[in-house]
Amino acid sequence: MKKVVAGVDIGGTNTVFGLVDTTGKVLAEGHLKTTDYPRIEDFVKALGSGIRKLLSGKKDLELTGIGIGAPDANYHRGTIEHAPNLAWKGIVPLGDLVKKELKVAVAVTNDANAAAMGEMVFGGAKKMKDFIILTLGTGLGSGIVVDGKMVYGHTGFAGEVGHLTVVPGGRECGCGRKGCLETYASASGLVKTVSLMISEMREESVLRDIPPSKLTSKAIAEAAAKGDPIAVKAMEYTAEKLGLGIINSIVYTSPEAIFLFGGLAQAGELLFKPVREYLKKNNYVLFKNTVKILPSGIPESNGAVMGAAALILNELK
Repeated sequence: MKKVVAGVDIGGTNTVFGLVDTTGKVLAEGHLKTTDYPRIEDFVKALGSGIRKLLSGKKDLELTGIGIGAPDANYHRGTIEHAPNLAWKGIVPLGDLVKKELKVAVAVTNDANAAAMGEMVFGGAKKMKDFIILTLGTGLGSGIVVDGKMVYGHTGFAGEVGHLTVVPGGRECGCGRKGCLETYASASGLVKTVSLMISEMREESVLRDIPPSKLTSKAIAEAAAKGDPIAVKAMEYTAEKLGLGIINSIVYTSPEAIFLFGGLAQAGELLFKPVREYLKKNNYVLFKNTVKILPSGIPESNGAVMGAAALILNELK
């Protein structure tokens, strides 16, 4: 029989899961609406049913484990802890519940760590032992790998690059602090930057015609690609703040590469080029020209599932 694992990505609104083989090929996928299950027990039953449905009729497949990426997940304990964007409050023993439901090995970590594991097992970091991945979505997540091992720290929550302070006393962050990197170098941070620049700059811009509630990082990137002055300046400002966060991260682990993943990274060279230029100009001399800034080698369409699958495949080795 062919051995497969299930990769599960739990989001505040939706949960995506799939069967993945040892080469990283996603054989089948399913999804749930996370918000439909205010009780974790009901969610786990629905997830178990969904995974069994993917396996039904496939007598040649053997499920050997399940990897789960989730917000505020603790790898050491297999728990989700005090996640503000989930209905399940407090400390949720997710790993134990899923293991009881499906009777296979289960590993749990946060979504950014899962992305880093996917990069190492299936993506652009296959031959690397030291790298960092930054997931640039609504917030900014990060996964740090040193000497071929994920960095979890003694709490299980190490590697929160998104909560480096880049502007003391700056924008309010969902974590309760001010000036965190993710309030500037994320999709929502870019939108905030443009909203402020629209009121501060006099230049004409197509972005002025978009209602604030409809403004997206994708629309901003598209405008920047056409030379829109506000969009271009906003992308440069975002890249500067991201570059500062990267420089502050490099001094701790001296990574071979920084991988950028997620919606904001889809801006491509509009983001990558100014970030590289910022590092070239401002990086500490010992690390100049030692770190590559690269796009993720994992397709965004099923990257979350592949990352979670890589987590459990690594455990099963």
